[in-house]
Amino acid sequence: MALLEVNSLEVYYVFIGALRGVSFNVNEGEIVTLIGANGAGKTTIMKSVMGLIPKNGGTVIYDGKDITKFPCHKIAKAGISQVPEGRHVFKELTVYENLVMGAYTQNDKNAVKKDIENVYTRFPRLGERKNQIAGTLSGGEQQMLAMSRALMSHPKLLILDEPSMGLSPILVDEVFNIIKDFNNEGTTILLVEQNAGKSLVISDRAYVIENGQIVLSGTGKELISSDEVKKAYLGG
Repeated sequence: MALLEVNSLEVYYVFIGALRGVSFNVNEGEIVTLIGANGAGKTTIMKSVMGLIPKNGGTVIYDGKDITKFPCHKIAKAGISQVPEGRHVFKELTVYENLVMGAYTQNDKNAVKKDIENVYTRFPRLGERKNQIAGTLSGGEQQMLAMSRALMSHPKLLILDEPSMGLSPILVDEVFNIIKDFNNEGTTILLVEQNAGKSLVISDRAYVIENGQIVLSGTGKELISSDEVKKAYLGG
């Protein structure tokens, strides 16, 4: 069953078509990846789904509801969380305060406290640094914090925009393992990534974006074996 359906999405920047009739879906329980070069339109898709930029056409259906015109905060309350490109932790707040901010849709203080303790168990480094200002964390620690903050609202759908950007190879592997763990625990994932090789390995399905349009789709295995994808994105 489709948890997210994006139909004929159109977005224009000063009369230039950033997205031209983009349609795709994410089924409940899947990891779906959007791959493409810089400027292909991947981040624009994410921002459109989250209500961060206006749409010029098309619809976004989430969990059977039309959320096309929902503002961002209402989309978050509906059950979608996003980890934006560049992490964007609240740099002047502590690790603990960042996690509390992520739980703003939750009303049960005891449950929030338990969720935070679970984060510290999963990521001991965050527990050790719970009182540290987030802006002083390493890039990898900030990414773990951003991902954990997004999960504090218990989303059904987690959107991740370039989560491996700027990280060392070891941390990239760790981030993709974390994404797979989140999915195994029941969170549906929509992933935007330039690291096509890593993302396709963990993806159930994927779409290739070029110049604001979807030009190819298939299972992760199909696309990682595609000569076209190998040539354009895998160095083959």
